Amino acid sequence: MKPSNILYFFLVVITASSCKKFLEVTPQDAISDDLTIVDKASAQTALRGVYRALSADGYYGSSFPSIGYLQGDNIQWTGSQSIVQQFIDHKVKADNATVAAIWSAIYATINRANFIITKLPPLVDATLTDTDRNQFTGEAYFIRALSYFDLARTWGGVQVVLTPTLSSSDKTGIKRSTTAETYAQVLADLTKAESLLVAPTAQNPVRANKETAWALLARYYLYQKNWAQAENYASKVIANTINYQLLKPYSNFFNPSSAVATRESVFELSYSSTYTNGHRGQWQPPANGGTRQIAPNDAFVALVNNPLIGGNRNVLVAKTSAGLWYGNLYYRSPATDPAYIIRIAELYLIRAEARAQLENLSAATGALADLNIIRDRAGLAASTAITKGEILLAIENENRIEFALEPHRWFDLVRTGRAAAVLGLTDLTKYVLPVPATELLADNSLEQNAGY
Repeated sequence: MKPSNILYFFLVVITASSCKKFLEVTPQDAISDDLTIVDKASAQTALRGVYRALSADGYYGSSFPSIGYLQGDNIQWTGSQSIVQQFIDHKVKADNATVAAIWSAIYATINRANFIITKLPPLVDATLTDTDRNQFTGEAYFIRALSYFDLARTWGGVQVVLTPTLSSSDKTGIKRSTTAETYAQVLADLTKAESLLVAPTAQNPVRANKETAWALLARYYLYQKNWAQAENYASKVIANTINYQLLKPYSNFFNPSSAVATRESVFELSYSSTYTNGHRGQWQPPANGGTRQIAPNDAFVALVNNPLIGGNRNVLVAKTSAGLWYGNLYYRSPATDPAYIIRIAELYLIRAEARAQLENLSAATGALADLNIIRDRAGLAASTAITKGEILLAIENENRIEFALEPHRWFDLVRTGRAAAVLGLTDLTKYVLPVPATELLADNSLEQNAGY
């Protein structure tokens, strides 16, 4: 197991000495059930393991974000592996190795969270305060909620497993829940996380806190089209201007290389020189030590370099001496780039969309106000959109550029019902991925998604 980034992996609610003790716990990936969590130290080790699973290559370290941008309309695949091109062509097969890797990685994350949720509450240890217990357990609930949220928007209804398993066969026979039931579990976990997590006393986006839960609740309610609650929770996070704010210009949240864990981030995952982020190698060109197998397509390059559309966000792309464009969000060497999961910019655009749907279009206090905050940060003039339809389209277009190299575009087009109009994808069965063939072979109770 790779060591974690010790600069950022700490709790804002415990003292410096206890934080140091937390970080010195030796990570372990596989421990028997009776030794998993027996005291505060092993609880901290287990919690670190949950974050490590979340940041692994199969999950946010590389594979999961790739399906968010490969299936959109900003990215091209320059490599030779046909399994990656399947996502761009929307012809993903059940034996796709990336699909299987993501499924497995998310359930591994859930399982680690389940150990904490099950083992920590009854644990007796004089050094474990109630604040520690609640915080650690709340973080596990938050990560489990995020995991089921990602499963639901990728596959629809999935197996909901809420207790620890010692092997993959332990969940055999559990039938898939409906999509609604899976999202209901997300809400239940987020509600529990919100009640346990503390409000941050300092800005620290690499660990979940109460406001991190609010941010994911805002996204959850946006997907559920509960506009009032999406606006409410987005506003609760935006209100904390001490810990969260848009950085000017746009590049300041990821460049220069010292820009990690900035106030732009509500939640991000950290990496180190010995535990690297898998994105960089695929985005950077050979001249920079990468493969450039994933690259911005011509349409996106034209958009982001248009000063009236991309503004100062053109820093997302760069060009080699041979004239090849490449994405430049992940550029550090070694690859210590964070994985950005929730940025404050998303909260502004969530609130803008929710307010537009609620008919609050005002440029002073409504949808246009939030949209123009994002445009201003990008160095753009205020939007000329007037009607509800125009404003919603403007928000969609802003999301496309703002999060072009992050896992948003595909999921945004699906949740808004715009995938057919924008991508020409009218087959609704392709809006979710196939259940991995390996899982179907191992468990007869699993059913494949329609169309696969």
